[in-house]
Amino acid sequence: MSDVHSKQVRSYNMSRIKSKNTKPELIVRKFLHSLGFRFRIHVKRLAGTPDIVLTKYKTAIFVHGCFWHGHSGCRYYVVPKTRTDWWLAKINNNISRYQNSKNTLLAAGWKVIEVWECDLKNKNLVKSLSLLVDEILGNFSESDLSQNENN
Repeated sequence: MSDVHSKQVRSYNMSRIKSKNTKPELIVRKFLHSLGFRFRIHVKRLAGTPDIVLTKYKTAIFVHGCFWHGHSGCRYYVVPKTRTDWWLAKINNNISRYQNSKNTLLAAGWKVIEVWECDLKNKNLVKSLSLLVDEILGNFSESDLSQNENN
């Protein structure tokens, strides 16, 4: 199956996709800032360059796009029908790179939190952000996460 866009249009579309300061990332940052949390963004000295770093809580937050990080079971993660092998390799590389970064941070004593794009959609937004605060402050349990993922 051929692409529905010309090469120039596809190139333009892909050039508009940002890796930093994405809408989901800005939602999380504005929320944390409104609660008085102070943080750094895109700290290069930490493995994986976390999107948000709360040094006081020794916490690194990664805000993942469901497509780019292969969020299994998510309706926003659909493997493209063209160049499937290339896309799967790219997405699997993203997953592997994140896992390595996460393990490095955990070994260094950091708490690592991942926030998925789909959790920041209207239906889940309030619950996801309150769970995020609980997780940062240490009032978080695995049962809270499983309840959030089932909604």
